[in-house]
Amino acid sequence: MDETGATGRSVFYSAQDGLKLHARVHGTAHPERLPVVCLAGLTRNARDFDALAAILAGDPERPRQVIAFDYRGRGRSDRDPDWRNYEVLVETSDIIAGLAVLGIEHAAFIGTSRGGLIIHALAAMRPALMKAAVLNDIGPVVEGAGLAQIKAYLERAPRPKSIAEAVAIQKATSAAGFPALDDTDWERMVRSYYREDDGRLVPDFDPALLRSVTGLDLGKPLPVFWPQFMGLAGIPVLAIRGRNSSLLSAATLAEMERRHPALEAVTVEGQGHAPLLETGELPKRIAAFLAKADRTLH
Repeated sequence: MDETGATGRSVFYSAQDGLKLHARVHGTAHPERLPVVCLAGLTRNARDFDALAAILAGDPERPRQVIAFDYRGRGRSDRDPDWRNYEVLVETSDIIAGLAVLGIEHAAFIGTSRGGLIIHALAAMRPALMKAAVLNDIGPVVEGAGLAQIKAYLERAPRPKSIAEAVAIQKATSAAGFPALDDTDWERMVRSYYREDDGRLVPDFDPALLRSVTGLDLGKPLPVFWPQFMGLAGIPVLAIRGRNSSLLSAATLAEMERRHPALEAVTVEGQGHAPLLETGELPKRIAAFLAKADRTLH
């Protein structure tokens, strides 16, 4: 465990524009098993996956390597002097560069929210990298109402003075959509989101990132990504939706199943956007899905 409280080992690498970026590597490579690449949400970071990575990398029967990335401006990656680079295609190129440095030729990908959009972009840009994909509460259609909620929260996010206060604020904001979480879950979620800076708690991302969200005009139709989603048609896909999600609708999930007949769909009771992948039966479901995906190596 390092000074951030995160597990695994840190790897730093350079993006194409020279920015220093960070990835966290859990466990060791196993040639007969797919490595797992974890991609977090918009303002989140690699620590979100520590608990799930510990389960997957430490599986007594099928341990596998897990790599979680900090996008530029998040976690331990450098901040970009130009906030306009905080966008999916640039971040996708960053992931491709990181995988090249790590010598990863193909992997299973787990993407939460923004991370799932990066998976869609990878399907168009580097399809050979992907042998399987887990989409966590994200699909080809992003609901405007859910995006509006995220935008509104980020624009007026409070500044807690302690972890306990941060947990209380998070519960007050989100508990109705996440009745399945216990106190340990809430604290783990909050601790991965904040870092300490001169004795103050601050969100662990570049504040300039918010300019990419606050400038969105939600009065205009949002883009849809069905062509990119169909780029995943040749690989196994596990689609996870929180029952209370406002970002991924049940109708979109049903259409994903219709268009990708081999897709496995899971609806998580008592959680919204986005389900915590280390909770309940999700680790077992994800591990079983990955074990089946390992057959693509043979």
